[in-house]
Amino acid sequence: MSSYTSGKGKKYITGFTLIEILVTLVVFSIMVSLAYGGLNAIARMRTQLAQQEDAFRDLVRAVSTLDRDLREALARPVSGNVGQALPAFAGTAGTLEFTRLGFANPQAEQRSNLERVLYELDDHALKRGRFLVLDRAPNTAPEISALLGGVDDFRLRYLDSGNRWSDTWPPLDAAVQDTPPRAVEWHLVTRDYGEIVRVIELVSAWPRPLLPPPPSPGGSASPPPSSPVPPQLPPPPGAGK
Repeated sequence: MSSYTSGKGKKYITGFTLIEILVTLVVFSIMVSLAYGGLNAIARMRTQLAQQEDAFRDLVRAVSTLDRDLREALARPVSGNVGQALPAFAGTAGTLEFTRLGFANPQAEQRSNLERVLYELDDHALKRGRFLVLDRAPNTAPEISALLGGVDDFRLRYLDSGNRWSDTWPPLDAAVQDTPPRAVEWHLVTRDYGEIVRVIELVSAWPRPLLPPPPSPGGSASPPPSSPVPPQLPPPPGAGK
């Protein structure tokens, strides 16, 4: 802003000059650009953090669901779509199907608290299927839901009572086809978090507690034997290195 004094001694104030306006606009544009760049970086960072949080939550949910279902597995065989007998626990190197306990029934419906579930890798996604009934009709099909995306590999191994690992269950030489494995080892290779390996010991494979002996003729009963402690799993390969 400039000013000048007239010949009569009066002082006049004029507006901004063109150069002053241009300089002001240039400075203002620079400040706006800096502020927008900072806000844009913060917005992108928040979006990336939200995506990472969602991906990690999906991973935790998938791992927790798989572990929970395996720990609730039990020896209950079912009938297939054409009436064939299916083992209580059936698995290959890449698929898994078994009967589990703990199917919540909050509304006290007339149905079983058992559930038949399956796991498989399809189109780079770990998917879980559930059957509405245990013994299937010809048109019974599972309800499939995707637990986790971005999965490159899903592999399974099964441990028998002799501490031998196998890629299939039940083994071909197994005497009893309805016995669940002692433990299940699964490998999950994800794009964001790499490889995840877990070994889940099945509770249904624990030995049952012994029944107390009948009372002796004298009337005194022997104390019941203590419940057996669940056997320890063998160490994973490379643990002693």
